[in-house]
Amino acid sequence: MNVLVTCAGRRSHTIAAFKQAVRGRGLVFACDSSGDAPALQEADDSFLVPLLGAAGYLDALLGICRERRVGLLVPTLEPELPLLAEARSRFREAGTVALVSSSKVVATCYDKLETARFLAALNLPVPATWLSLDAASAALARGELRLPLVVKPRWGVSSIGLAVAEDDEELGLCFRLAAKHVARSSFAEVSATDPERCVLIQECLDGVEFGLDIVNDLEGRHVCTFIKRKLRMRAGQTDRAVTVQDSRLEELGRTIGESLGHVGVLDCDVLVTAAGCHVIDLNPRFGGGYPFSHLAGANVPAALVAWAAGAEPEASCFDCAPGVAAARSDSFVVTRRVAESGRAASLASPQDPPRTVQWKS
Repeated sequence: MNVLVTCAGRRSHTIAAFKQAVRGRGLVFACDSSGDAPALQEADDSFLVPLLGAAGYLDALLGICRERRVGLLVPTLEPELPLLAEARSRFREAGTVALVSSSKVVATCYDKLETARFLAALNLPVPATWLSLDAASAALARGELRLPLVVKPRWGVSSIGLAVAEDDEELGLCFRLAAKHVARSSFAEVSATDPERCVLIQECLDGVEFGLDIVNDLEGRHVCTFIKRKLRMRAGQTDRAVTVQDSRLEELGRTIGESLGHVGVLDCDVLVTAAGCHVIDLNPRFGGGYPFSHLAGANVPAALVAWAAGAEPEASCFDCAPGVAAARSDSFVVTRRVAESGRAASLASPQDPPRTVQWKS
């Protein structure tokens, strides 16, 4: 069972978790568009591929899967999910299970407006949402809405373009700035499909934020939900958290998992207020918060490897001890060495450098 992790970037922990999961019975490969991506140093072999969204990206992944007999493809970035969802059958023909949900599920989670509609249909609380600056301003004037308000792109990740407006002037500034962020981001193309409603305004809720890892099997059947309380955020990522058990949130995870039918792990953000549990985001992939569950005993990578091989995972894969507090830490890894002689410079990696992959469609 060989595994390929895409857009590896800084996700050394993901590579390490899958290497432990295959336990010497397979190899873990990583690819990225940059040879300096630190996670490439953790993999058994690494590959340079075109930028996500560039011509040849999908063919490069398929080529690696065929050549290296990859059994499980693990995507790590949301922008690649729509592309991979459409190509699931092509990976299946190559003998690879792509860990990606259906195009319908991906579209529901990718679009925050569709996410809100999906959750509302399940009678799950979501922040009240306005689709334009004029609509939000009118609601403020009528007394139906109070500041502060959250402004964020309809499509986006890592809190890019997200801001909190404390007064009317800030609301207009934040809205226009978010629109500029969208136009310059990798989400510009999808945002152009509905340019008048590509920025959302939501009520700002006061509560405690939790992260849920909602785990389904490869057939979309709900298995379990891991929960952690977020203690500190940094750049849109969970920086510190503690695992907890909470029957309300476990039931919430079950409801979402069974209704959505996603594949693998769904990263879900929930804000618990006096009024209830408000879902604020759904991401159908390994999220930045999963390592907190892994450190508390969970082993979803091992479960995914087992399912992809047609086997049943050990029950211990779904054990997650409560009360385990953890924090991200920075580390450094050598990605290459530069030896200069006069005006010339030669590059030599401490390991074999990642291979550039070029595949014809």
